[in-house]
Amino acid sequence: MIIRNDADLKFGLEALLALDPSLRTIAEGCGQLPLRLSSADFAGLASIIVSQVVSRASADAIWRRMTSVLGERPTAAGYLALDAATIAGFGLSRGKAETLRTVASAEAEGRLVLAEIAGLEATEAMRALTQLKGIGPWTAEVYLMFCGGHADIFPAGDVALRIAVGHVLLDGRRPEIAEVRAIAEVWSPWRSVAARLFWAHYAGLTGRVAVPA
Repeated sequence: MIIRNDADLKFGLEALLALDPSLRTIAEGCGQLPLRLSSADFAGLASIIVSQVVSRASADAIWRRMTSVLGERPTAAGYLALDAATIAGFGLSRGKAETLRTVASAEAEGRLVLAEIAGLEATEAMRALTQLKGIGPWTAEVYLMFCGGHADIFPAGDVALRIAVGHVLLDGRRPEIAEVRAIAEVWSPWRSVAARLFWAHYAGLTGRVAVPA
């Protein structure tokens, strides 16, 4: 199943609440869930990579600096054309800059076609993405959710999701990744909707936007 628009997300939420009615209370408190879909291209993946910094404010500032140089939708070719000084000026860590270069090189050379990967079955797509140095499970899962529209992804390693799941289901105890992954099984095939719901709940708890896209 693919989530393409707000109507798909609404349908998925209704199906999720039918699977697990215990989530209805927090759903009522969260209002409309954010869709936040992006394009399945270098810009979509790059924005997710950039989001993995200390704070959302820092990530937004880095992305603004990048798009001021590369345009609203940065391309692999554009990133590869930059000199080291310009990249350093974005404020990226060395690791993030190298990950972006790895992705950009793979796409420019035809070894990586992000739009095609987004359309693959989730397990196959995860395998293809995580073969790239610097791309871990969280990055791949979030890309499939927000750039590929996959409906059944739950990034169990996400700290905000773990906090939110613990608050709702475990009396405030933050669960380990494996425990969250096991808990989320009951929400299949709408785990991406459940993730949006718990990110929204986390935002309500903390006042901080945690959706990584």
